Amino acid sequence: MYADMREAALGSEYVDLAAEVFSLLSDPTRIRIVLALEAGELSVNELAEGVGKAPAAVSQHLAKLRWAKVVQARQEGTRVYYSLIDEHAGELVHQALFQAEHVIDLRPRHHRPQAEL
Repeated sequence: MYADMREAALGSEYVDLAAEVFSLLSDPTRIRIVLALEAGELSVNELAEGVGKAPAAVSQHLAKLRWAKVVQARQEGTRVYYSLIDEHAGELVHQALFQAEHVIDLRPRHHRPQAEL
């Protein structure tokens, strides 16, 4: 499956779009937002509290994530709730965190048996 996708994507616009996704996810606050939204739908204020940023700043990040079709919004009265559109952004973030563990730890947590944790 991946070999077919790799060959088809090498010369396609998907490579350029994938680079944009990585660029979009290169911000620590956006990574924290994606991780927070894995637990489910949250309002801007709940996200702001969870990621330790002002609601206005979180709104700016959410606008970019909406533009990139990473998150979606649902309005209920005067409140807007955000959720991930699909699991792919979360998977990318987790893979990046696993890679970061390799930089920090000789024996990364994700490679240790459950009994050791």
